[in-house]
Amino acid sequence: MGLLELFILAVGLSMDAFAVSVCKGLAMPKITVKKTLTVGLWFGGFQALMPAVGYLLGVQFRDKITAVDHWIAFILLALIGANMIKEACSGDCEEENESLDIRTMFLLAVATSIDALAVGITFAFLNVHLLAAVSFIGATTFTLSSVGVKIGNVFGTRYKARAEFAGGVILILLGIKILLEHLGVLTLISG
Repeated sequence: MGLLELFILAVGLSMDAFAVSVCKGLAMPKITVKKTLTVGLWFGGFQALMPAVGYLLGVQFRDKITAVDHWIAFILLALIGANMIKEACSGDCEEENESLDIRTMFLLAVATSIDALAVGITFAFLNVHLLAAVSFIGATTFTLSSVGVKIGNVFGTRYKARAEFAGGVILILLGIKILLEHLGVLTLISG
């Protein structure tokens, strides 16, 4: 997986956290650097942790399912992407309170990073440098979540649905690309 693909994946994965961050910013009458960094650290940290956990789970089964690994990656990414698109079309704000207490942020961080756990499982079947990948995903999510708080505070939820929809489309397209590469279709087209 190249740097561009990793960047696209990181942006796609971070869209759920971005959307919740927008809602957090919307609910805050006044944002501070501390609040912005708190949201970014929770979401970025869990988005980095969950793919690593998924990788460790997936690596245990890698030898047994190598023949269908591309289908697993495609199906997981397509399901995650479809779910994000469905959530984007529902139009609801996941969390409209300004609370940043440990319980609230833990639950939100886990909820927004479940898709990253599934992607981590696919990492076990792909050629991915795990430390670089999880660091990049965490840093991207940290940045977009921090920006999301500010955007939510200034602009409201105007961009939330679009971000989730775009993230879903990105993950589906990435899954299709992985499948086509493994089936040799992209090699035929580019060759």
